[in-house]
Amino acid sequence: MKHMVWLLLLWFMGLTAMAHESRPAYLEINETTTGRYDVMWRTPVLSGMRLPIVLKFADGVRSVVEPVESELNDSLIERRIIDAGPTGLVGQRIEFIGLQASITDVLVRVSRLDGSLTTTLVHPAQPWIDIAGTPGMLSVAGAFLVHGIQHILGGVDHLLFVFGLLLLVSNGWMLVKTITAFTLAHSITLVLAALGAVRLPGPPVEATIALSILLLAVEIARKNRGETSFTIQWPWVVAFCFGLLHGFGFAGALAQIGLPRHDLPLALFTFNVGVEIGQLMFVAAALSLRALLLHCRLPRSALLYAQPVASYGLGTLAAFWFFERVWSFWT
Repeated sequence: MKHMVWLLLLWFMGLTAMAHESRPAYLEINETTTGRYDVMWRTPVLSGMRLPIVLKFADGVRSVVEPVESELNDSLIERRIIDAGPTGLVGQRIEFIGLQASITDVLVRVSRLDGSLTTTLVHPAQPWIDIAGTPGMLSVAGAFLVHGIQHILGGVDHLLFVFGLLLLVSNGWMLVKTITAFTLAHSITLVLAALGAVRLPGPPVEATIALSILLLAVEIARKNRGETSFTIQWPWVVAFCFGLLHGFGFAGALAQIGLPRHDLPLALFTFNVGVEIGQLMFVAAALSLRALLLHCRLPRSALLYAQPVASYGLGTLAAFWFFERVWSFWT
């Protein structure tokens, strides 16, 4: 496991940078009366510059209330009210001019008077969306499956926790039990939180998730010194407990997307399946990289210091996230 540390740390640094540079834009359209919609258009701000993407409706759509802008730390929000006529936006195209020249996606969320809700991810390769009628079951399942995969692969803190488990557990069977326990736990709280059975405020949850990574890094350092602890002896129990916490983080992301009222069980199930697929993709990639590097001859000094560097690097990053999130929570 030591052999994969250096490349994985570099990969995480690149992943963090890429995640920052490719934050999605967001378009929310809520039908208030027949043919009339409240529109919220949010574009990220990168290095002080607004992402150059222009929202363009079809020619027959007129603004009832002209766009009003407000500025946040990391994005600009534009709100307006539009009228699309008696037939509404169904069958019409919304374009995102300039999206094709970026690496940013656009998450589009459309709610209708009948209570139906659709979410679609628009990519630079096809910078437009055609508004369809009420989506079918396959459309809902496919959309939320993709959302789940993209969320876990973009959730660096969740992946770092899994990465820490890979560093802590060297026994193959124990690793299977530990990853399974983590998966089962965050699946439970994801479902409970998404259905409204259990509620926890988002900012404290995010701060505690960072703290869980920090505590895991401490246990990895303790194992490197030849010591033992409950976590080292029973990692699957600790993974299950922390997994319950991480599930609330997944639920927060799902709440931002929104669940369709008429296909709630299907959307919830496929989103969770997507999260698990993404997690398995990461584990498979990490273990494959480990197998590849086992055949490489690395300097003895690299092997000697790799594991401590990984644990301290993991702990430092987690500590920074923890204090940053606590500070943002109180301010």
